[in-house]
Amino acid sequence: MLWRNLILVIGAYMAAENASQLVGVVTLLAAAVVAVPLFKRIGLGSVLGYLAAGLAIGPFGLKLFNDPNAIIHVAELGVVMFLFIIGLEMKPSHLWALRRQIFGLGSMQVVLAAAALTVVGIAFGFPWQVAFVCAAGFVLTSTAIVMQVLGERNELNSPGGQQIVSILLFEDLLIVPLLAIVAFLAPTTAESVVVTKPLWQSLGIALLAVAALVAAGRWLLNPLFQVLAKSKAREVMTAAALLVVLGAALLMEAGGLSMAMGAFIAGVLLSESAFRHQLEADIEPFRGLLLGLFFLGVGMSLDLNVVARNWGLIVAGVLALMAAKAVVIFVVARLAKSSRQQAAQRAVMMAQGGEFAFVLFAAAASQGVINATVHANMTAIVVLSMVLTPMMLIVYGQWIEPRLADVSGSLPDEEIHEQQAVMIIGMGRFGQIVSDLLRMCGHALTIIDRDPATVAGMNQYGVKTYFGDAARPELLLTAGLEKARLLVVAIDQPEEALHIIEFARKVNPGIKIIARAYDRIHTFKVHHAGADDAIRETFDAAVRTGKRSLEALGMPKTKAEEIGDLFFCLDRNSVAAMAKVYQPGMARFDNKEMMRVAHLEDTKAETAIQAALRGEVVAWPEK
Repeated sequence: MLWRNLILVIGAYMAAENASQLVGVVTLLAAAVVAVPLFKRIGLGSVLGYLAAGLAIGPFGLKLFNDPNAIIHVAELGVVMFLFIIGLEMKPSHLWALRRQIFGLGSMQVVLAAAALTVVGIAFGFPWQVAFVCAAGFVLTSTAIVMQVLGERNELNSPGGQQIVSILLFEDLLIVPLLAIVAFLAPTTAESVVVTKPLWQSLGIALLAVAALVAAGRWLLNPLFQVLAKSKAREVMTAAALLVVLGAALLMEAGGLSMAMGAFIAGVLLSESAFRHQLEADIEPFRGLLLGLFFLGVGMSLDLNVVARNWGLIVAGVLALMAAKAVVIFVVARLAKSSRQQAAQRAVMMAQGGEFAFVLFAAAASQGVINATVHANMTAIVVLSMVLTPMMLIVYGQWIEPRLADVSGSLPDEEIHEQQAVMIIGMGRFGQIVSDLLRMCGHALTIIDRDPATVAGMNQYGVKTYFGDAARPELLLTAGLEKARLLVVAIDQPEEALHIIEFARKVNPGIKIIARAYDRIHTFKVHHAGADDAIRETFDAAVRTGKRSLEALGMPKTKAEEIGDLFFCLDRNSVAAMAKVYQPGMARFDNKEMMRVAHLEDTKAETAIQAALRGEVVAWPEK
């Protein structure tokens, strides 16, 4: 059991009498520290770095580790903690709103993929029972890989990310039924008749475990954290956070369910707690370390001897199973009205087998449903599919995704019947504020957004909004870009914003363009693309925060307002000066001239602010 293994491993190293037993820990940390930054630097991502490091130090590399399964069992707690953090971000009301995606979209994908993969297994010559078990293991996606990729891309809270999380949650719910099916398919023996529990009993125990966890979450956890918070013992709060996660995982495993599901439910129950952010901060370091350890273990577990003996079957199996699963995922995503781009990305991201396959195949092998050879081959196939996924995502992002960008709309663009002098692209939290201000001042607007829900909501509210992908030049031309006086680009896709600005400046040189910018570097890019002004999306709010901070430190309100406004103008002037020396393709401040200008502008700003604090007259730059 994972928690026992974790305690034993930690205890063994703490009780070690010689440093040799610490070599393993040092080796793991060194492999991660070397490989992950290197792989991220060359654009291959952290997951592939962990996998490569595990393969290098494992039993088929430098042989510094000989038991990768032990590491995987302990490190699966990283997946558990990841699901707890995801649960903290989902309030019960939000989870209830996702119920159709969880049970509808999730069940559709799992059933269709399982059927398709079973057919693939039968085509390879296996009996239907063996083919089904292999398909059932492969159909469950790797939560660790998908969550890590979504987290790195900041897509966990996007609509597409929420759909993926919903499907993963449904897959976690399948653990009990699949294990019961494996037991049902096992050859009947006297021992199995005695040992195997009936399905109704397994389901009953699982429901009781869920009910107990929900009851504890509603009536015990918040009072517990209130008592601990009053004690002001920081380390005790951390211990309590770990207790909640591991205790929920233990309860779910005792009930025959997924430990990750238990942690997720605990997170959801605490999502509205005042201690939510504290819990997330306490768990995050453990989550990151253990999740990295999990990927290292997966890399170590790739048995190259098995691959070498059966390389033809394994390579064909990986390609066939991943291709079949990807096709099903793409079709299901399109049926759910995802764009071609989103559907293709989801198909690539979720085409691999998952960590639960190891558990299912081990149970099937122990009960005689599959033999040792099939077990070894399928384990190698799942591991290889997990290794290939990060590389496939890189290939998709570099060569496939750009070709789908022009046809990304899941619905046809609306026909725009009127052309106004002011165009606004994007009606999210940023664009809505801009449009409200302009509309209340009496300006007629042409508003375009590519989120059907946002378009429907704005039209219902009475603000005429058109559905369409503004990255398509023909749509902008239809909307009247060539004659418009002002274009406001308020979308939160930095690269698409640059393409829109460049096209607008090309077809209408006299148009005024004001664009939303993500950060300073994106501000430079926006200016270089042809925008007249770039508004950093958090800059104004941050300056207001600075003003309030000065007041809290004792500065009079009028003086704080004056200093804040001066800083605002000086910083805007500084960004404009740096934008002039910015070169396309520059990812960071890696240009000596830009660094020189930055230091010069910062020195000017500090001198001016200090002079203003002394009451001297300061020449303000143009605001």
